Amino acid sequence: MTDKRLTIWEQARLHGYSRRDFIQFCGWIAAAAGIEATGVPQVIAALDTKPRLPVVWFHFQECTCCSESFIRSSHPIVSDIVLDKLSLDYTETLQAAAGKQAEEALHQTMTKYKGEYLMLVEGSVPTEEDGVYCCIGGRTALDIVKEAAANAKAIVCWGSCASNGCIQAAKPNPTGATPIHKLISGKPIINVPGCPPIAEVMAGTIVHLLAFDRIPQLDGLGRPKAFYSRRIHDTCYRRPNYDAGLFVETFDDENARRGYCLYKVGCRGPVTYNSCGVMRWNNGVSYPIQSGHGCIGCTEANFWDNGPFYQHLASFPGFGIESTADTVGVTVGAITAVGIAAHAITTNIKKRRQLRQEIKNSDSPAEEKKGGE
Repeated sequence: MTDKRLTIWEQARLHGYSRRDFIQFCGWIAAAAGIEATGVPQVIAALDTKPRLPVVWFHFQECTCCSESFIRSSHPIVSDIVLDKLSLDYTETLQAAAGKQAEEALHQTMTKYKGEYLMLVEGSVPTEEDGVYCCIGGRTALDIVKEAAANAKAIVCWGSCASNGCIQAAKPNPTGATPIHKLISGKPIINVPGCPPIAEVMAGTIVHLLAFDRIPQLDGLGRPKAFYSRRIHDTCYRRPNYDAGLFVETFDDENARRGYCLYKVGCRGPVTYNSCGVMRWNNGVSYPIQSGHGCIGCTEANFWDNGPFYQHLASFPGFGIESTADTVGVTVGAITAVGIAAHAITTNIKKRRQLRQEIKNSDSPAEEKKGGE
């Protein structure tokens, strides 16, 4: 590591990006992070003049899908510059160093940039059997987390594993897989759940920290509100079909081919907060629901234990788009139709009954309808 830490703009220029490319990137990432137009100059100034944040990126109980997502961002500067330069300090998966050299890089960063470095965590931490289920360099993940967190500026938990335990924490959770926020206190912690999270969401979180030198506004589950303030259901392109009572009954029926709502085949979009509906994957090509598969609710805690993925919810609160993750709760089982939702539920039921009756009348023979009159 050198004493001189280059800025994002300096790194971009070294990689052949023009000033226009850089300005476009700043505007793009600011918009993705929900920053108002008046804040774009501040983002530009930060990436233009501030040295990059020293970063240590840990990998524990996970499948590395968060890193895979990040390096496949639809904007080249994210993968070429942001990730490339973050990885120079420490990350077991992407750094060139290994063994003793890797451990030296980690401790150099934590010592030299005490109180300044950003701690990124991918994966849950096992706590059963003294943490033996995940060891790196002869040390348990739990020991490493506690040591690194002590002098970190802030902690970002990538993906559902680090944010809420994910699949490893599913019942009966034999390894005692535990999310970071249950192990560390007294430090700013940002949860960026998803299995994996969207690359632009990850990049936007980092840029916000760099540009404003503070964590973004968070919801009740510690997630950035810029990305997790609305349900997928509210921005899903299939929503009009839901409102019209048009549902897929089985994945191979005619309604599936027509692109009707996937709620009845298990879609968790109505109770899942994420940006999938407006910030799509694969260079904006699609997201799971657009590909024909319902949302499994991967950004919500305990999604793996909230019942079969292909069985519709026993009850759906029906609250409007003005509701937030704070008012919804953390699990499907805990969500109930409270007073503020009663009007919306009643209205939806009336609409569906009226629609079904109109369809029934239109399908009946003219003579039958006449006789009924």
